[in-house]
Formats: sequence, structure tokens, C-alpha cells
Amino acid sequence: MGKIIITASGKGGTGKTTTTANLGAALALRGHLTAVVDMDMGLRNLDIVLGLESDIVYDISDVIDGGCSLDDAVIKDRKFENLYFIPAPQTRGISFLSDEAVKNVWEQIRARFEYCIVDVPAGIEGGFLYAAPAADAALIVTMPELTALRDADRTVSVLEDMGVTDIKVIINRIRPDMIERGIMINVDECVDRLQVPVAGLIPDDEELAISALKGEIAVTNTYSRAGTAFKNIAARIDGEEVPVMDFDEKKGFLRRLFQRRRQ
Repeated sequence: MGKIIITASGKGGTGKTTTTANLGAALALRGHLTAVVDMDMGLRNLDIVLGLESDIVYDISDVIDGGCSLDDAVIKDRKFENLYFIPAPQTRGISFLSDEAVKNVWEQIRARFEYCIVDVPAGIEGGFLYAAPAADAALIVTMPELTALRDADRTVSVLEDMGVTDIKVIINRIRPDMIERGIMINVDECVDRLQVPVAGLIPDDEELAISALKGEIAVTNTYSRAGTAFKNIAARIDGEEVPVMDFDEKKGFLRRLFQRRRQ
């Protein structure tokens, strides 16, 4: 049976959808049959990040209400051999969803794929409430800023109340120079606020934007430090002991932080 992992965030704009696409691609590159699922009903964007928007015929709502089979809705990614995509509806709401029907679809997905990375909407409503109960693990994507951390902390609490015990944080868009100048919240303080283990640290990387403009996923860009960080997170999901990259070659403080947090 496969593992379902949701990528969540307390607020929008933290890079959650980009994280979902890159982790899915990285796990596929490691040889795992992987699905990425968009549960952001009515506000889907994962199809654009993957470059598959023109391939959509059916979506997960069609599977849930019996309008098509899972095979009908699953889209094979053109660039990654083991990667598949299940889109969210673009206009349809969630009031039609039956809890039992949703549960059945997650069971089908779990039986077919080794990993399923689910992009849930920001906040704690809508598609989040339909995906979280099925999750084996949750990755909270946040940034080193007060509002993002406060909303992430709230999301952690909700997931814990729902019985999700494997919760980790990904801190995105880190700028060591801004941390040193006191403009950005120190990573150590971010972790202290959330009190959950670190899955990975993602640098603010212009190569990520360059990859997106080219219609590519950052994990295939050898120049992207963010892409390397995503691949490292995928390796940790896969059970490997992978140290965090040094963002600051002179001080290497993020490596020391990550190692300290894993002890």
C-alpha cells in the first residue's frame, strides 16, 4: 500500500504547489510510482506548474461522484516516467463530496501508487478537510516570516487534532544574508515556534523562477539550489539520511541547525 503525504500551509504564497510538483518529480526520478493530486477545488494551479493543463479531461471530482474511473482521470506526465497527475476541478465546489466516496478514492490511489503527494489548499477548509484524514504524513510549507509561521502553527494544531502524527516542516525561501542582517526570522526561531521536525530547508533561488519560465521542474535543473534541496527532501521521505546543504559556505549554520534538530 502506498503512502499519502499532504503538502499544506496556513496561508497562500508559501510555495506549496511548487513544492508538491518538485517532490513528486524527485520521487519519480528515484524510481517510485508517484501521483501528485490537486485538491484545491476551484483554484487549481498544479496543472500549470506541471505543464499539463491542456491534457485535462476528467478531474478528481468526476472520480469521486462516479462520473469516470480513476484511470480516466489520471494523467501521465510527459517528462517523468513514473509521475502521474490527478487534477482538481476548476470551477466546481466541494459541497457535492461524499465522505465515503472520497475515502474510497484515496484507497484506490493508495493501492495503485507508492507515493501520493497531495496539494491541499492554503488554510484549514475545503479540500484540506477531505485530504487530511487520509494522510499518512503532512509537510507544512512555510516561510521565515511571522504571519506564515503563525498560520503554519495553527495548521499543525489542526492536523494533530485530526490524528495526523507524522508532521514535518519545510521552510521555504530562506535568505541567509537577510537572516544575518536581522531582516528575516532566524531559522532556529522558526523551528522553535512550530515545534515539529524539519523535513528540509529551501533557499530563495532565482533558478526556481527560471525553471518555471522554461516550463521545467527545478529538480531537473543542475544549477538550482532549491532543486537540490527538494531532491534531498525526497530522499529523506524515502528513508535516507541526507544532511542539509550548506547555504552559507563560510559559516554552514543551517547544516549545524538541521543536525542539531535531528538529534
